[in-house]
Amino acid sequence: MSEQVQSRIISADIVVIGGGTAGIAFVASLLKREPNLSITVIEPRDKHYYQPAWTLVGAGIHDLRSTMRPMASVMPRQALWLQTAVSHVDPENHLLTLDDGRSVGYQYLIVCPGLRLAWEKIEGLQETLGQHGVTSNYSYKHAGYTWQLVKSLSGGKAIFTQPGMPIKCAGAPQKALYLSCDHWRRHGTLKHLDVEFNLAGAALFGVADFVPALMKYIEKYRAQLVFNSQLVKIDGPSQTAWFAVKDAAGAVMLQAKKFDFLHVVPPQVALDFIRESSLANADGWCEVHPYSLQHVRYPNVFGLGDVCSTDNAKTAAAVRKQVVVVAENVLALRKQQPFPRQYDGYGACPLTVQKGKVILAEFGYAGKLLPTFPLEPTVARRLGWYLKASFLPWFYWNGMLKGREWLARTSKVE
Repeated sequence: MSEQVQSRIISADIVVIGGGTAGIAFVASLLKREPNLSITVIEPRDKHYYQPAWTLVGAGIHDLRSTMRPMASVMPRQALWLQTAVSHVDPENHLLTLDDGRSVGYQYLIVCPGLRLAWEKIEGLQETLGQHGVTSNYSYKHAGYTWQLVKSLSGGKAIFTQPGMPIKCAGAPQKALYLSCDHWRRHGTLKHLDVEFNLAGAALFGVADFVPALMKYIEKYRAQLVFNSQLVKIDGPSQTAWFAVKDAAGAVMLQAKKFDFLHVVPPQVALDFIRESSLANADGWCEVHPYSLQHVRYPNVFGLGDVCSTDNAKTAAAVRKQVVVVAENVLALRKQQPFPRQYDGYGACPLTVQKGKVILAEFGYAGKLLPTFPLEPTVARRLGWYLKASFLPWFYWNGMLKGREWLARTSKVE
């Protein structure tokens, strides 16, 4: 092998794909346990975002600029950061191919690149997003536009959408609806608006225990629910959206709807280099054991965060618990010891049903309720609002990304 070829191959111990919430929190937690570990992080972006606050930005409650920091400021100093992307994964040979032509060989691989927002799956969306009343809180660039539209709208048709699962933060589409409607109600304009929530699925929320409480707010805001309705096309200049609507018999028809305000949540998929690799399951997600988060076919590979095949809610709260499991299980594997921790599917969705009140939905696999506090979990409370609007953003930057694991302990393997 020539010296030039050898120089393009990097040998690494622990490699982390992704510098988002899961990647940075994992590296920080692992280094808290063993500061001398050799860790390589592969992340192409130069910015890091606190995405859960974009819902609040869209309601005029949070400063957009505070949700972004330079990647260099959150990357643990002990880690080697390769600022490029992965183009191919070869788990049989423990090898990654990077966009810049280099290859990285690894002993242990942590897969946490997040997912991809597939804006292109809705015809016309990319051309009109950010104008003609079309917006999305799922975009850093457009969350502020949501607030501009909300505060200026005084009448007409307001449509909110939710695509098929899985998506990150499955409660975010309706959070946008609740906070917008609450603003319109407080300013006396809600009575002049026709509000509609189009969901690709057949239920308002995936955990049935929370549906009755949420329905009270749907009724309070006079919002019409349209189930089995998937947004497929937008014409911005004419302010028309087309939905594929499935009836009780399973037949699908295309329905056009005029709008003055349209909040879009895009379909979401795994990144191509995961989908096209042997790490993926049939749906393209990194296929891991639901409790250990170890890959089902490659023992030296673990998954974290939104890329995982597990059926937990794809939220930062889920990552907070998963990080502990993977950190301790990876260290155990290195020492050829049994796994000490298991993940119970925990996820949390602070449902901002109005300004100042949140239903703190915390649940695990099979919809099991897992409340942190000894309070009735389906009741909207100011405590939840304080957590969502104040404490959690602070803790994200100052705690979670620095390896502090408050309230993040998980079950021990018995």
